[in-house]
Amino acid sequence: MLEHALKGTKKYWAWIFSLSVVIVVGVYFYLKQFHFGLGITGLSRDVSWGFYIAQLTFLVGVAASGVMVVLPYYMHDYKQFGKLTILGEFLAIAAVAMCILFVFVDIGQPIRLMNIILYPSPSSILFWDTVVLSGYMLINIVISHVVLDSERKSIPPPKWIKPVIILSIPWAISIHTVTAFLYAGLAARPFWMTAILAPRFLASAFSSGPALLLVLVFVIKKFTSFDPGKEAVQKLALIITYAMAANIFFILMEFFTAFYSSIPEHIHHFQYLYFGLDGHTTLVPWMWASAILGVTALILLFIPKIRKNENYLFIICVAIFVSIWIDKGLGMVVTGFIPNPLGDVVDYWPTIPEAIISLSIWAIGFFLITVFYKIALSVRKEVMT
Repeated sequence: MLEHALKGTKKYWAWIFSLSVVIVVGVYFYLKQFHFGLGITGLSRDVSWGFYIAQLTFLVGVAASGVMVVLPYYMHDYKQFGKLTILGEFLAIAAVAMCILFVFVDIGQPIRLMNIILYPSPSSILFWDTVVLSGYMLINIVISHVVLDSERKSIPPPKWIKPVIILSIPWAISIHTVTAFLYAGLAARPFWMTAILAPRFLASAFSSGPALLLVLVFVIKKFTSFDPGKEAVQKLALIITYAMAANIFFILMEFFTAFYSSIPEHIHHFQYLYFGLDGHTTLVPWMWASAILGVTALILLFIPKIRKNENYLFIICVAIFVSIWIDKGLGMVVTGFIPNPLGDVVDYWPTIPEAIISLSIWAIGFFLITVFYKIALSVRKEVMT
């Protein structure tokens, strides 16, 4: 099936070439980081997890969101999601691949990854995060290959794949739950030490991931003959609506708990994010942009006439994706370290090499998505003809 990815229009190859250029530039800057060390990033002893780990956190949610199309299709026989399911699974594979790459560039010396394999520690949450992520990636690779190959041969998928698909549903939820536990178990970081962090992560995942999937679907629809069907698009938009509503509700609960309790250690993190602390306002405009985009998008989603207009829906989905990316991919991780346990505020901002390396990993993800989607759509077109 790989041969389908080697055929395409000029626009297809121009897109592939553009992504390849970004990837090559990112590799160059990573080699500089490998030679010099993490000193070329904005990380420090006070802020030891930054942009790389924030992208990991966000992308784990994107990967987990594949369950939003898998569960209705396979568990509730919602056939309208038939054209979206394989795209959701491929998006999950690409997202997990990016997660692994962000861990790879964050740990400094890549050989340190072997410590997790050679010296497994079941008491470590990081060990279990590695297990669930690699397992989820393997499950989705098997499912997507078997299902797509069966579709190409115009035969029903083998019966043994159904239990694997069912297993992928709780597994998808587990990957973001375990990621939340990585943060929530750190007693010295009050911003993360909340029981609601895992539900909040899942709510944001189930809105940002499907939003990205719809954006990709609309782009594919514009340049190809692919059409998932209006009912499928609207049902996924409704899922995004409810998930986004839950996400914003959880954020408001965090605000209430922090400010009503008047515990300074909890309040300071939110002050730094939204109002600034001791004159430090690095993230304030970003977080207000995230809040305005998220709330506005949610209000528009609740208006059926706007939600059913695909042009508006495309813009809304982009707004939701950007809003949650700012919240989780920029503010969530960094703010856990600011202020530090001694009360000092040490600002963090990604450096140019750090940003370019991150951009190249995103380019690798979109490269994989492009190739996977090209194969899926080509196989489907081949079967229909």
